[in-house]
Amino acid sequence: MIRNDVLDLLPVRHAVPELLAALEGRGTAVLHAPPGTGKTTLVPLALAGLTGDGPERRVLVAEPRRMAVRAAAGRMAWLLGEDVGGTVGFAVRGERRAGPATRVEVVTTGLLLQRLQRDPELAGVDVVLLDECHERHLDADTALAFLVDVRAALRPELGVVAASATSDAEAWARLLTSQEGGGPAPVVRSEGEGHGFAVVHAPPPAGIRPAHGTWVDPALLRHVAATVREALARHEGDVLCFLPGTGEIARTAGLLDGVDAEVLQLHGRAPAAVQDAVLRGVGPGGRRRVVLSTSVAESSLTVPGVRVVVDAGLAREPRMDHARGLGSLATVPVSAAAATQRAGRSGREARGTVYRCWSEAEESGRARFPAPEIRIADLTGFALRAACWGDPAAEGLALLDAPPAGALAAARSVLASIGAVDGAGKATGRGVRMARLGVHPRLGRALLDGAAEVGARRAAEVVALLSEEPPREYGDDLAAAWREARRGGDAYGARWRAEVRRLERAAAAEAEGGAGEGRGAGDDAVAGVVTALAFPERVARAREQGGHLMVSGSGARLAEGSGLRSAPWLAVAVADRTARDATARVRLAAVVDEAVARRAAGHLFRSGEEVRWEDGDVVARSVERLGAVELTVRPLGAGADPALVREALLDGLRREGTGLLRWGREAVELRERLAFLHGAVGGAWPDVAEEALVERAEEWLEPELSRAARRADLGRIDAGEALRRLLPWASGEAGRLDELAPERIEVPSGSRIRVAYGEGRPVLAVKLQEMFGLAETPRVAGVPVLVHLLSPAGRPAAVTADLASFWRDGYRAVRAELRGRYPKHPWPEDPSVAVPTRHTSARLRREG
Repeated sequence: MIRNDVLDLLPVRHAVPELLAALEGRGTAVLHAPPGTGKTTLVPLALAGLTGDGPERRVLVAEPRRMAVRAAAGRMAWLLGEDVGGTVGFAVRGERRAGPATRVEVVTTGLLLQRLQRDPELAGVDVVLLDECHERHLDADTALAFLVDVRAALRPELGVVAASATSDAEAWARLLTSQEGGGPAPVVRSEGEGHGFAVVHAPPPAGIRPAHGTWVDPALLRHVAATVREALARHEGDVLCFLPGTGEIARTAGLLDGVDAEVLQLHGRAPAAVQDAVLRGVGPGGRRRVVLSTSVAESSLTVPGVRVVVDAGLAREPRMDHARGLGSLATVPVSAAAATQRAGRSGREARGTVYRCWSEAEESGRARFPAPEIRIADLTGFALRAACWGDPAAEGLALLDAPPAGALAAARSVLASIGAVDGAGKATGRGVRMARLGVHPRLGRALLDGAAEVGARRAAEVVALLSEEPPREYGDDLAAAWREARRGGDAYGARWRAEVRRLERAAAAEAEGGAGEGRGAGDDAVAGVVTALAFPERVARAREQGGHLMVSGSGARLAEGSGLRSAPWLAVAVADRTARDATARVRLAAVVDEAVARRAAGHLFRSGEEVRWEDGDVVARSVERLGAVELTVRPLGAGADPALVREALLDGLRREGTGLLRWGREAVELRERLAFLHGAVGGAWPDVAEEALVERAEEWLEPELSRAARRADLGRIDAGEALRRLLPWASGEAGRLDELAPERIEVPSGSRIRVAYGEGRPVLAVKLQEMFGLAETPRVAGVPVLVHLLSPAGRPAAVTADLASFWRDGYRAVRAELRGRYPKHPWPEDPSVAVPTRHTSARLRREG
């Protein structure tokens, strides 16, 4: 019996007629319905014609999470007074409860994508409802893009509804342009925000360190636990507390030991019994509950009994180091939209309260919406789906955000290396088989190739471990974790066994030839082979200084006490590397040998001469390597390729500069003269600044450069002689070097004084008496010389670029100061007409 009394209380019921009319007239619609209005439960029933007077339809509902799939199906079946599997069914990876009478089937978005790729027409389906589009999961974005294509090319009558709980509905409407009427799809809005909630800001004490990677300051968790205790003391009802991950949930649960409430830990890997207990809504004996949850409870799920939400203000987002093939999770401030979603959980059944563990001033600094996964996540699976769909570049897909070019190129490179796409990026037959397996393409490669090598069952068992990382308590040795999963009676073990069965069937269905047996290989060897097939770039060899080096170039470190630390070779299954870490932290790995490493990462094998500038000199070696890992090394000595040696020497000059050459006094002075002429005259006179000389090294350092073999040979090159090759010989200007920038200038006394050009302009340091009688300042290339006038002892007395002015105004002060100190030298009252001299007054009189 349909529970109309419950359905009539859902606010979204008022929007259903408009939604049905939009779907009937345009074929597409966007439903904007705030949390708690019933969009996930009432709308699919109405679309299927199970409530009201609408036509009978078969509706496929896509949810982002398996937990939401089961919860939504269970709730709808309950509203119809039935069990799941009848009119309402569900399907998740490895499990399906539906039959011929099923009118509403709830699936994960990942499963919807697999169905679309197997059967693009979705035969037998009348309407697809994509729920929680606002979360911007990559699978949901991709599924919507594929559905737009299906309506345009195959089934214009297929109805598509995108449901969003946030206010970005117009963007989805533009993507769902109606085929019948043109223009954006209609946006149907449901009123109602539940019963509302009050916001209490509860910022933590000063000194909390920002989260990085997956690390969260324990002081913040203590504050969150204290806030939960405060909420229990001040308010009635259950408390729902949002934390970024399972580790923080477990630690906070420990901090809540002794509270007068049942503490439940809710996350994607929580046992079914815990999930059922959360959704049941009544603690044992009517006891209050504290539900510690990841973002799985932000949407799709109603947690009965909750009156208070405590929000730690953090969320986890995927990050991808495309260059090294390493994924990681980043802990970031929760977006404003997600924070609103979380807060709404408190007002589902009565007016609630949300405690936000951040200050009110921080509200404006938060991102409006979560970052779309397509911008930040690994795109390998997306790239394979797009290639199988016939659009390898994803240029024709109706996406809100285009995939970043670099990330897509990295993904396509991975697909090419495992044979999933050809040179043009189109899916190969092998790639199509991988896409059907329902796992990441890397794992698809490991399953298909591993089945041929070690047997389908054993390959499936290892791939099942790789597809969902086992609990940390299983340890970091993959083979040991495998044995633990086999005998384990925990929730992970149950999920693992179900996935093994699914993968074994899938491997058998997609196998090209017979599966191998792998009878002679033990668990450790099989685990290593399959893991290396999945992640060839993460094969790693031990380093002399400790740790391991992956063939991708990343260092890898194991935890203290790990039994894998002494392994010469590893295949790393799970590792993460944050921006602050120099090396990746290995979470899960298997022991392999060099033969397995060479076979799995064969596409990265290279051999040949390597000549480079290293540690201040040329190093020439014959090397065999797997990516960054050197397998064999032999010094080459004098047999190295001269062209490679020359390039290494040029690299040394780029790194260390022209100081590697021999710079005598004449060379330095020539460089200073040329620098002056380049600035003062320009034209053909060369730039001899360091950067310019390094850039033109091949012009002025030949033929010596081609004859050099090591650093010492560069040190024997006379830089002065080499510099002269840059002079403007072709124009004839080179012959004017001594005229335009003379080494010496003759002064009135007859002395030839060296000109210094090192300060960017010509400088003449000369004794003051030798300049008597000279009214005009000497010039070099039209530039007045800066005259440093010296005392008879050679000490600075004055500096001027205008001798006439100095004789008139400055000389008197110098004369007054120095003539008493140097009485034997002439100090005429009018130096502009005096006789210049290098000598004392007495000698000047004798010579006169």
